[in-house]
Amino acid sequence: MTYHFFEQDLTSLHQALQAGDVTAEALTKGAFENIKASDPDLEAFVRTHEESALAQARAVDEKGDFSHFLAGIPMAMKDNIATAGLETTAASRILQGFKPVYDATVTKRLKDAGAVITGKANMDEFAMGGSSETSYYKQTKNAWDLTKVPGGSSGGSAAAVAAGQVPYALGSDTGGSIRQPAAFNGIVGMKPTYGRVSRFGLFAMASSMDQIGPLTRTVKDNALVLSAIAGFDEHDATSVDLPATDFTAKMGQSIAGLRIAVPKEYFQEGIDPVVASQVRAAIAQLKDLGAQVDEVSLPHTHYGVAAYYVLMAAEASSNLQRYDGIRYGYRAPEAKTLEEVYRETRSTGFGPEVKRRIMLGTYSLSAGAYDAFFKKAAQVRTLIIQDFDQVFEKYDLIVGPTTPTQPYGIGEEIGDPKAMYLGDALTIPVNLAGLPAMSINAGFNAGLPIGLQLIGKAFDEATLYQVAAAFEQENDFTKALPDIAAKY
Repeated sequence: MTYHFFEQDLTSLHQALQAGDVTAEALTKGAFENIKASDPDLEAFVRTHEESALAQARAVDEKGDFSHFLAGIPMAMKDNIATAGLETTAASRILQGFKPVYDATVTKRLKDAGAVITGKANMDEFAMGGSSETSYYKQTKNAWDLTKVPGGSSGGSAAAVAAGQVPYALGSDTGGSIRQPAAFNGIVGMKPTYGRVSRFGLFAMASSMDQIGPLTRTVKDNALVLSAIAGFDEHDATSVDLPATDFTAKMGQSIAGLRIAVPKEYFQEGIDPVVASQVRAAIAQLKDLGAQVDEVSLPHTHYGVAAYYVLMAAEASSNLQRYDGIRYGYRAPEAKTLEEVYRETRSTGFGPEVKRRIMLGTYSLSAGAYDAFFKKAAQVRTLIIQDFDQVFEKYDLIVGPTTPTQPYGIGEEIGDPKAMYLGDALTIPVNLAGLPAMSINAGFNAGLPIGLQLIGKAFDEATLYQVAAAFEQENDFTKALPDIAAKY
């Protein structure tokens, strides 16, 4: 039997493995058939690891233990999450050929569960971008329209799931990099609460905002994957020590009586009227299901993008100092002196967007600019956190659009950094505040998906899954197939 992962979810695959109806090796071979059929057009993967994946699958079959719901099921890993012995480059030339000697904590937890890693998904270089157009290696396409961007920076992870190549993938989210590509590809993407999932082994961009999270076709699948990767990790100083959580626990419960806040700032100038209309229709459905819906204000939302790009760039400029051509990855071959090694390696190893952010961050941390930029941005971050705190005193969650627009054409905005940055205006405040948020498909317009964003209280992912599952139950969006499905 051929598996295309369009109609199968993790539960059905798990049951088939337990019953002996299929083997992990067969599922993995099916995943590579999918990838070979569609990836020449989609380009979701930077590289695949068929030999090691099949070895993992055979080991699971030989062990015969399918008690864990992820055992024997293939998945895709974003290219900035460490996998021991497998090339991991953050889609950058400067890490070309780099093979980590250790696994990220999330990688280890998936391996311990018996998951099969098929390869590394394409992304914006060092997660810096919103369209997967800054990758050194490939240009990933949108699964619904190959002329459109898949979003970013986790565009490869989102496209691979939306195109049915694999049933789930991991991404990372610093300012919307899971939710935005999930919205653009019509799937489910969760950015957990800061500290919920270990960052050990994630190639850092902005350490105070980065979070790893799952991308899946269905809400339940997403909750299952988060349950597998979440939890305290002594290797991560920002990891929060909380008891193990089953994030599916509240799914199926009525949302009647839940208090939902809709920020008026999320529907102001810059939001495509089509997106606003579809999201308002989705919110009306939640109201019909018994939720109390009120308009609120998050007054400092307007300053989120400016504050984020100062703080993120400052942290990135510090984190990326380690890539110097000395210890690992690419080294400029023409360099003769130590100074030339540093200068030429970083000049030719990093792409334009990465260099732009390094320079912006270095400047904002300089003695003459610190008070005017970094300090003010940090103060604005506090105001944004306070805005959320005030709303969550009265409401259970916040709902609005994930992105201001639908997917746009490849090459359409990459030359305008300001336009690209503003594309994250609705997702960035969540990362500044460290809150959990997810994107689910709110419907389609002109054949392209529109994302609905749910924002929750810190460490209350379960309520987001409860509401998302109720909405998913009322609609059949997960049954819609992208154009690339014709490849099969």
